[in-house]
Amino acid sequence: MHAALEALFALPTGHRVPDRAAELVRPAWERVSAESPEAADLIPEDELDAFLGEVAKLVATYYTLEDPTRFDAEACEVYVETELDNGVRLRGFVDRIDVAPTGEVRVVDYKTGKAPREFTESKALFQMKFYALVLLRTRGIVPAQLRLIYLASGSILTYAPDHDELIRFERTLSAIWKAILAAGATGDFRPKPGKLCDWCDHKSLCPSFGGTPPPYPGWPDLLSTEPVVAKENS
Repeated sequence: MHAALEALFALPTGHRVPDRAAELVRPAWERVSAESPEAADLIPEDELDAFLGEVAKLVATYYTLEDPTRFDAEACEVYVETELDNGVRLRGFVDRIDVAPTGEVRVVDYKTGKAPREFTESKALFQMKFYALVLLRTRGIVPAQLRLIYLASGSILTYAPDHDELIRFERTLSAIWKAILAAGATGDFRPKPGKLCDWCDHKSLCPSFGGTPPPYPGWPDLLSTEPVVAKENS
């Protein structure tokens, strides 16, 4: 889905119509599976058409939320990176960055799932504030809008950060990384049981389920000298 929308915005504005977007789904899959063979292995051949049909539905839903013929994206699937004053390195890929004629910047992220409930919105926005902070540090601007597009539910979550908020968020990221380094040095990683435990293959080693973790191998030197906060961890 991400690859199809990236290809869509590479087309001239007038060509970004729903029928053309639908035609981009299969070529997008072919490109992704060629670049990442492990992704192709996840979809059995006899299920591929059904899978691509679901992707096409998400792309069709996108048109109920935005009209891509009315604006251009500055960039799609943008790699961003910066290093904070205390050495914490931030890296990630932004799905889309829009810049208005008046200069305002909008950061957009596509989600294939449903919109979060109100009390979990802050967790969803954590990733977007991460991107906003990187843009503040690399471009010297605060994005006017952070936009999460949930294609399964056909809804949009928007947020307007401010400078002071992002500075506080920077301190939060620094504290998180400091805690990670401390846990890595001591091997003290406290389990946090939840619903996702039902899908975990390592419950037999988890103290929360009566297991005993294997001997701690020690903290890799690389992480103590080159801190990274990646998209997946945000």
